[in-house]
Amino acid sequence: MTKHQFFKRPVGMTIGEIARITGAVPREGTRLDHLVTDIAPLDQAGPCDLTFLDNAKHASMFAGTRAGACLTAAEFESKAPGNLNLLRTPQPFGAFVAVASALYPESLRPSSLFETKGIAPGAHIHALAKIENGVTIDPGAVIGSGAGIGTGTVIGANAVIGPNVQIGRNCSIGPGCSIIYAFIGDNVIIHPGCRIGQDGFRYQPGPKGHTKVPQIGRVIIQDNVEIGASTAIDRGGIGDTVIGEGTKIDNMVQIAHNVTIGRHCIIAGQVGIAGSTVLGDHVMLGGRVGLVDHITIGDGAMVGALSGVMSNVPAREKWFGYPAGPIREYMRQVVVLRKLAARTKKDET
Repeated sequence: MTKHQFFKRPVGMTIGEIARITGAVPREGTRLDHLVTDIAPLDQAGPCDLTFLDNAKHASMFAGTRAGACLTAAEFESKAPGNLNLLRTPQPFGAFVAVASALYPESLRPSSLFETKGIAPGAHIHALAKIENGVTIDPGAVIGSGAGIGTGTVIGANAVIGPNVQIGRNCSIGPGCSIIYAFIGDNVIIHPGCRIGQDGFRYQPGPKGHTKVPQIGRVIIQDNVEIGASTAIDRGGIGDTVIGEGTKIDNMVQIAHNVTIGRHCIIAGQVGIAGSTVLGDHVMLGGRVGLVDHITIGDGAMVGALSGVMSNVPAREKWFGYPAGPIREYMRQVVVLRKLAARTKKDET
């Protein structure tokens, strides 16, 4: 199948230019004037492609590679063919990402699917909305009364921006998003289908059923946050739901009312965070982690995938399991259970 490019074909850069932007050291004999116009995996790369190797289990692919250039660590240099243009760096993948970002800058954030500049026909903007110069709004988008959108921001097709919502500069709001009761900072990326600012799931039980509790807070999203597709972030009940600066959130995450997430956190797909939970700075949550309400996850803590957290996690600890606890404690429990199971099996025979 012919390779189909959804992004503009890059002009390319020479190996010498790659060395300059990454700090990588060319192996003797590397052709610094060789032009690289694309990126590819080691086993699929062609003469105009840049690739990388940072794992010993893939070193055997060196022998058959046709790559135009390869970024790798010093420990793998001796395994590379002599005719391969080689760039040595202690962080091959990090250098590869720097080059890929330079070649394909449009891949880093949602852009106008209508390939428009300014306000497209078919966008619906209230007369009292405040739109700065340099904003792009795709067809079908709805901008409510009093909403404000900063210059350089892109609003995707069929996105809904509610009344009085404020969105900063150089943001990307993907197609089909709905954003209400929210303040959003600068350089924020919100991928397609996100739901931000809807009321939280809270009811007061009673003899006649469940009475809905009013949710009158907001969602505050600080600068440089990225939120994956189909994630839902509820507004606060009385206070606010806050997402801290630089935090990155994966697809299909549920963040409930009054949650506070610190700066530069990483939250993987399908995580669920119950109401009024607090995450410190630099917290990392693996896929499908569940957090009960009103707990605190300390600065720098890490919680492994599929864990269920039911109590406070101290700063910089690693927890895992259900119910989650310190990972070393969990592994000791697993060893004990396996020994017990083996002993039981032996007794039965």
